[in-house]
Amino acid sequence: MPVTALRPGDPQAVGGHRLLGRLGAGGMGVVYLARTQGGALVALKVIRAEYAADPAFRVRFRREAEAMVRLGEQGAGRAGARWLVPVTAADPEAREPWLATAYVPGPPLTDAVARYGPLPPASVRVLGARLAEALAEVHTAALVHRDVKPGNVLLALDGPRLIDFGIARSADATALTASDAVIGSPGYLSPEQAQAGRAERVGPPSDVFSLACVLAFASTGRRAFGTGTPAAVVYRTVHEAPDLVGVPEPLLPLLTACLAKEPGDRPTAREVGAALDPGTTAGGGSGGAAGGGWLPAPLPGLIAERAARVLELPVPGPPDGPHLGQLDGTGVTPRPSRRRLLALGAVAGVLGAGGGVAAWVAGRSGGSAGGTGTRSPLPRYTIGLHADLSGGHKSLGRAQERGARLAVERHNARTDRDFDLVLRVRDDGGEPERAVRTAGAFAADDSVYAVVGPTTDATAVAAQDGYQKALLPALIVSAGDDRLSTTSNTAIFQLRPSDTARTTPVGWYLTHVEPSLRTAVVDDRAAGRTGWRNVRSMTEFPPSKDVDGTTTVHTVAADSDDFRPAVKAAIAADADALVYTGVSAHRAALCARAARAAGFTGSCAAFEPVLGSTFLAEAGEAAEGWVFGTTYVDPTASPAPKAAHAFAAAYRRRYGVDDVPPYAAEAYDALGLAAEGLRLLGPDGVERGGMTRRLRTLTYQGICKEWSFNRTTLQMASEPGLFLYRVEKARARFLGQYETVT
Repeated sequence: MPVTALRPGDPQAVGGHRLLGRLGAGGMGVVYLARTQGGALVALKVIRAEYAADPAFRVRFRREAEAMVRLGEQGAGRAGARWLVPVTAADPEAREPWLATAYVPGPPLTDAVARYGPLPPASVRVLGARLAEALAEVHTAALVHRDVKPGNVLLALDGPRLIDFGIARSADATALTASDAVIGSPGYLSPEQAQAGRAERVGPPSDVFSLACVLAFASTGRRAFGTGTPAAVVYRTVHEAPDLVGVPEPLLPLLTACLAKEPGDRPTAREVGAALDPGTTAGGGSGGAAGGGWLPAPLPGLIAERAARVLELPVPGPPDGPHLGQLDGTGVTPRPSRRRLLALGAVAGVLGAGGGVAAWVAGRSGGSAGGTGTRSPLPRYTIGLHADLSGGHKSLGRAQERGARLAVERHNARTDRDFDLVLRVRDDGGEPERAVRTAGAFAADDSVYAVVGPTTDATAVAAQDGYQKALLPALIVSAGDDRLSTTSNTAIFQLRPSDTARTTPVGWYLTHVEPSLRTAVVDDRAAGRTGWRNVRSMTEFPPSKDVDGTTTVHTVAADSDDFRPAVKAAIAADADALVYTGVSAHRAALCARAARAAGFTGSCAAFEPVLGSTFLAEAGEAAEGWVFGTTYVDPTASPAPKAAHAFAAAYRRRYGVDDVPPYAAEAYDALGLAAEGLRLLGPDGVERGGMTRRLRTLTYQGICKEWSFNRTTLQMASEPGLFLYRVEKARARFLGQYETVT
């Protein structure tokens, strides 16, 4: 959240603090960026007088101040208190009560995940360990935070900070709210918080439950109990299991235990901290992470840059205008009592309503160096990602999610952008029925202007009607079913050649690179419709057709794992090449091993679904020399612009992998295509129908491919996406666009 200028009527000073600008505002008050008389930066929240006039509210505010004092007294010098934001001053007795805390120039976890995607596992462990230490200090003081959520977690260079104790109360206190009120944030509150009749059971285990929800969000970018109306989220919290798909495997047992419905079944905050201790906080977690080493790039640099901007703000002179802190119009600013000063170094944030106290000084590009420019906030447009993140093709879906997140990050880092992008991810588990519901959810969300996905043929075919009816552009990068690109599907953009073209690269290779006059086709009946179409294509258009090339077909029953008879028949037919037409990596490996064992020395080939780690591992040495036709590119080896290689380097660095997986680069480009459509529509013309029409007219050059569409057939105007790979030394080496391979 950027610092904005003070408005007419805002005070120039509060309790001796000179106000520099606004950090945010809510229904109950305003948060200012301010300097103390000594020049230190603080975040200062002022409560509106109408709320302070409520005796019950005044009691809550006073109770919060006392809680901070208690934390300060009991936690001083202890490691866990480091992850709590210290209070520098407060006056709960003023006509408009106020509270000042140390300023933390880091983003809330919500903003960081929205911009840059989920945190890597190592960062999540550090995040959880230190927040658990902070909560342990809160619980030691016989307090309960009651609103642990991503918006109340700030990411600083040396570790996270837990803020906003506006609804904190003693573990044995009686709530100062109506008996049927729910206190907390739906999606992060515990089952006992969600049920008014169980309010008396809200204790430290409730904070542990909320912490687990925060860590699930940090790991996946999704809420553990979904989204929707507060009532729906609360119902799922109380009655349904959490959605932990995508949470790193080592964290699953701990988060599952923390999310137990019964408070007594959850571990304590200290037990959570011990389980998550990343090893950098020896001695009770006192270690830091100077320089932001616990955070993924580009967050450390961004935080440091924006902190520097805030530090450039001028040191104020004496206030010369209206200010708060005067009592009864006497013009005397009260000196904080000793009891108030005991809160120095203690933990706190601001009252719950109205947002976190230490907001992110995000300083939009084009604003002033000090972050106080008057440029209006940029529009935010949401792009959906519809993927299989938990089913049989989850690795494919995850690659597309990661590629899309990098594209959003790159767009939002551009200084010349006219809008920001937000990525909203939904998982269909690879199930057609769930894909229909997922498409319906995106279609019902008016903030979504385009969707990347679905992942598979089956889910894309199932979801296409939902996207078409809503005129919501679906940019499909990995599904190749020819039922997707039809003249009635104006909103469906199939960004790869259809499956009917998948045999073309193999046919080219066996005609021009290793010519085959007699090609043996292994018809794996377990492949169903897809395998049959591959067989038909290879027989109707055999390699070396122009010089009387022929094919023979050798069938393997769907219920048989024995490929030896088919291979022996191919050898008997004096075949120059053998082509496996199925879609199973495991069965393709059986075919490869059978060919090697039988002594077949000709060329061997297969198609895209087969290529991957399973085939390479199971086929072993028998995989050497096999050739594959694909519709995805390897940006690390392609003769692409520098941007492709920069993407590959960023992907490997961010996600800790050696190779960029299939369709990650294509998903990156799909986000770029959507962004280009939004840019050309302009801020006054962004709507789904307009996006569909605009995208149909575009020629878009991505990092690896150029996309354009035939307006009559709705298919791609050209087929830039047919490539060849060959297995060499147990790795799949990219050969390039098939027509360039000789």
